[in-house]
Amino acid sequence: MTFPVLEGKVAIVTGAAMGMGKDTAVLFAEAKAKVVIADFNAEKGQAVVEEIKAAGGEASFVKVDISNSKEVQAMVKFTVDTYGKLDIAVNNAALTPDDKPAHDFDEDYWNRLIGVDLTGTALCLKYELKQMREQGQGGSIINISSVSGFRPQPDNIAYVAAKHGVVGITKVAALENGPLNIRVNSVAPGAIDTPMLRGALDQFGFTEEEYAPQLSLLNRFGQPREIAQASLWLASDASSYVTGTTIHADAGYTSR
Repeated sequence: MTFPVLEGKVAIVTGAAMGMGKDTAVLFAEAKAKVVIADFNAEKGQAVVEEIKAAGGEASFVKVDISNSKEVQAMVKFTVDTYGKLDIAVNNAALTPDDKPAHDFDEDYWNRLIGVDLTGTALCLKYELKQMREQGQGGSIINISSVSGFRPQPDNIAYVAAKHGVVGITKVAALENGPLNIRVNSVAPGAIDTPMLRGALDQFGFTEEEYAPQLSLLNRFGQPREIAQASLWLASDASSYVTGTTIHADAGYTSR
């Protein structure tokens, strides 16, 4: 059951064409937010818009490569031009983790992944904050980190570096913007059943039955909507005294 806890709010969700981003956008629409689906995949992104509209929600699509500053600025402008303001942002877009050890990492993929997962998140944060500060009415920003931002795995040095960085920029933004009632938090998902995770399983030759117990005290993968629920709480007034922190939605993985 979803309550209209975001009624009257306008939200951007990046990477919303699939996976956790899609479920977050759909859940926010169910909670009565007007949602901007921001993604580089126009076909899948528009399909999410149609799904939301078919269920009685309100949504629009904007194509964006978050590693490009001009496109990020255009994303925020599109949101304000379409709905008049920006109250909430979930910076979720990210690339698939790399698969090389530190002594042999792919430098080209390092640059691309850092450009999206860290620089891209920082660019979104920058221009979302500018808009919220200009409005003067507060806001809530949620950056999606990862358990890899707290408990590294081997053979994905770029992804680990980026997700550690996401936690850091979240704390800095929270420190700087708290007096303006702009709350900035992060969510660190564990093993979530998304196309990205399924692709990684195929890449490394694992099955869910083999791998899930290593990553979850519940012996299963999480569902994207379970992560969306964490973002919904942080986006809503129910978390009005929470900023600068991370919700670990990881079935206890980082607790052991």
